[in-house]
Amino acid sequence: MSTKNFEDLIKEVHEKGICQECGGCVSFCSSAQYDIIGFKDPYSPPEYLHKDQCLECGICYMICPQTHILDSELNKTYKFTNYGSMPVGNFDNIYSCQATDKDFLEHGTDGGVVNSILNFMIEKKLIDGAIVSKTQAAFSREASYAKSKADLLQSSGTILDVSPQLDAVHKISTYTHTIPGLNRYKFKKLAVIGTPCQFNSIRCMQDLGVTPSENIEICLGLFCYENFLFGKSQIERFEKDFNIKFSDIKKINIKEDVIFKLKDDGNGEKIIHIPFNHLKEYMRPACNACDDFTNIYADISFGGLGSADKYTTVITRTEKGKKLFSQVLDAGIIKCADLDSSKKKTMIELISRFSHSKIKRKEEFMKNSK
Repeated sequence: MSTKNFEDLIKEVHEKGICQECGGCVSFCSSAQYDIIGFKDPYSPPEYLHKDQCLECGICYMICPQTHILDSELNKTYKFTNYGSMPVGNFDNIYSCQATDKDFLEHGTDGGVVNSILNFMIEKKLIDGAIVSKTQAAFSREASYAKSKADLLQSSGTILDVSPQLDAVHKISTYTHTIPGLNRYKFKKLAVIGTPCQFNSIRCMQDLGVTPSENIEICLGLFCYENFLFGKSQIERFEKDFNIKFSDIKKINIKEDVIFKLKDDGNGEKIIHIPFNHLKEYMRPACNACDDFTNIYADISFGGLGSADKYTTVITRTEKGKKLFSQVLDAGIIKCADLDSSKKKTMIELISRFSHSKIKRKEEFMKNSK
């Protein structure tokens, strides 16, 4: 039986519309230095660039989060065996936290916890830097390398530039191509902030020992229900349907729905809540094929769901994640809200409900796409 390769990925994943564009196949191709495959269009699946030089080694096929070749190995490593019965994934504890640093708290999407942890690791020289998601404008992000507090603050969720003029916009997306950034920077120890599909690929790479995945020191995962993709016509329709101008959006946050904080002339700030089911037509199609909401393969997972305003929900998972979180707490970098067993149970139930919803959405999508 021949080894499956990128040609098979095109047929089984790309043509079915379920490629999540995580970039794993591009970044960790065994012939990456020859540009065998790559992103010709940042909003479409990768393509062959020099097909005749492909080694057909099959690494791209094995690490794709949609082929599930290494699921059993990963589930053993992360002590996770039944996703349907435990949608939150294997974890140590759950917290609701916020940064003690006023800058990170003010500029953070929730409680400023992720950047506070990264800054602690950089200052203590536990990492050389981190690949983060830098917000350029409403619904527009790009991967960025941060190695200082200033870099981290520039990437924070509340710093939004004025949106591009609509007549110049082709497409904008909340999805960030984090993994391809691994090939752009020199590092020995790196922290990565990413989505569930990205960390699935990274863990597959680590399981296979594919360079430079061994230099990824910590995986800090974000809750992810869906990402959004806008073309010019969708932007115009969105602004009309919800009476929101992209240029007025100051901040976007996600908890039980999508929260928009808007500039309000002379009156400070206006807040609008939009349910997820009202935003279906703006969702990246490939997000339908993902069933991981809480980022089960991360060392620590983070999100806004379950916590009060200006607080981040934190789920510690691995021993490495648990140790880092303990260090940060002891250093006074973050503080935690007082949660009794009843409050924790309520948080887990809420997060489980969203996780089940994402699982069900994938099941229905895959059934209808056959």
